[in-house]
Amino acid sequence: MNRLSILAVALVLMSSCCHTGIRYEPTWESLSAYGQAPDWFRDAKLGLWAHWGPQCQPEDGDWYARIMYQEGEKQAVDHRAKYGHPSEFGFKDVIHLWTADNWDPEAIVKRFHRAGARYFVAMANHHDNFDLWDSKYQPWNSVNMGPRKNIIAGWEKAARREGLPFGVSIHASHAWMFYESAQGADKEGPYAGVPYDGRLTRADGAGKWWEGYDPQDLYAQNHPVAAVYGWEWQDTVSVPSPEYRKKFLDRQLDLIDRYHPDLVYFDDTVLPFWPIGDEGLQLTAHIYNQKPDAVVTGKLLQEEHKSAIVYDVERGVADALQEKPWQTCTCLGNWHYDRGLYQCDGYKSAAMVVRALIDIVSKNGNLLLSVPVRADGTIDEKEDAILDDMAAWLEVNGEAIYGTRPWKIYGEGSDIRFTTKGEMLYVHAFSWPADGKLLVQSLKEEAPIGSVHLLGYDSELLFERTPDGLAVTLPPARPNPICPVLRIQFN
Repeated sequence: MNRLSILAVALVLMSSCCHTGIRYEPTWESLSAYGQAPDWFRDAKLGLWAHWGPQCQPEDGDWYARIMYQEGEKQAVDHRAKYGHPSEFGFKDVIHLWTADNWDPEAIVKRFHRAGARYFVAMANHHDNFDLWDSKYQPWNSVNMGPRKNIIAGWEKAARREGLPFGVSIHASHAWMFYESAQGADKEGPYAGVPYDGRLTRADGAGKWWEGYDPQDLYAQNHPVAAVYGWEWQDTVSVPSPEYRKKFLDRQLDLIDRYHPDLVYFDDTVLPFWPIGDEGLQLTAHIYNQKPDAVVTGKLLQEEHKSAIVYDVERGVADALQEKPWQTCTCLGNWHYDRGLYQCDGYKSAAMVVRALIDIVSKNGNLLLSVPVRADGTIDEKEDAILDDMAAWLEVNGEAIYGTRPWKIYGEGSDIRFTTKGEMLYVHAFSWPADGKLLVQSLKEEAPIGSVHLLGYDSELLFERTPDGLAVTLPPARPNPICPVLRIQFN
């Protein structure tokens, strides 16, 4: 038996499942045969994400397509000042302005790979209901209008060429409720009572740039506004129609069949339309039957769901070591590009990202990090510098991240975390001790230690066992300013 821990060995053995020879049906019982994520996902640890679409055009942050219709909110004020009143210039017209002139998917994917990404994810549609490929079932797509480019095809080609697993994120199930604000009108001012553009139809487009297109294919607002806005389907007053759900299903099946993603991220509690509909279950079964080693993620899972899909935690982390592989999704700033955040230096630092990555990996998880993309399809120089610093740390310490598995415990207190690989134990410290000595309390009674190295430093380190733990003397110079990592070899 490996000295590192029975738990670590059990997790490694469990990871050998390759999910082959199974025909999945759209039921939780059938999908639970999936078990847990495959080794490619477990080994990758870090994914980078282009959460990019027409809501980035104003460069004004998250949920723009909803909040621009909410009178008095920052984005609503900004929209009226920049574009005009939403009765005359709605989100459909923002789409028309989004041209993505400087988008170079190969350059960005190469940049992300160089920064340490081991899988790449692209947003396929958001709550704005706009498909970023040549969608068969959604005429409001990036080939027909806006950039007039197949965004997903470009990302997929770049990721495959770079040798990275390719993922897509799907958010559009919630357009039904997301766009309900577009049915409103100002309560005050010169436009008081004038309806926004959320209820326009194809007939209203005569002579307009969108002539021949039905805004209801985008806004989906031929229904009453819910009395209370809610994210959970069972909590909303206005339940999505079967036709709306069927169209969503057809669109995502089209996406999956064309681009065969290795990972599909659903921005839904559990799965799309659960528990009022089984469309998410149908999609998941289809994904697994097409590609048995694919990964599907969902949020706020109950324990019964964690054998069927991978648990995703948005902007948070698990508070304990998880039995099954999971994922945190978060962002350097806001999900959609926010020029104000850029101007006030509001991004996470590389040190913050690295500490989060270490904590997540120590608990058997992966980090999916969004790097906001500007309207024109580029990343800014501040993000570029953060990626450089991440790359520098991973170049030295990547062996303690990629391909690792958890130890018997994830860490000590708030400043030490553990990972393992074979007979090696890695000790991650979130800060450099002021006295140059690192004490690891969990190692006071472990097996005999043969050597201790600091990654990025050539010589062995002095160490001694004390009643308080393993005391390691660090060198005077730091090989990297972020998070030192010890490699411990047992005899």
